[in-house]
Amino acid sequence: MSLLSSILVGIVALEHVYILVLEMFLWTTPRAIRTFGTSKELAGVTKSLAANQGLYNGFLAAGLVWGLVYPDPVIGRQIQLFFVICVVVAAVYGALTANKSILLKQGLPAILALISLLVF
Repeated sequence: MSLLSSILVGIVALEHVYILVLEMFLWTTPRAIRTFGTSKELAGVTKSLAANQGLYNGFLAAGLVWGLVYPDPVIGRQIQLFFVICVVVAAVYGALTANKSILLKQGLPAILALISLLVF
């Protein structure tokens, strides 16, 4: 596994930890409202739904980190591939159903990590 692949997978993991924090703990703050394009009212009503989404983003981050630290690099790479593909699928679905910018913000780093894992 290349250093570039590890860095890209790490960036995707960090991004999902950030999303976890926004959705689980900061959902009703101006930063999260601005980031997700909601309103204060909608954020208040959807707070528990957002926390649930944040938890799932945390699972993605945990899986990516697990793949990075797994002692057998061959199995670790397979774990990373699985979770990076999950992120790509989530980004495509999010772009189709919620906001097209998700494909760029969430999908592009994951696609780059996927390509790196497949090529190197």
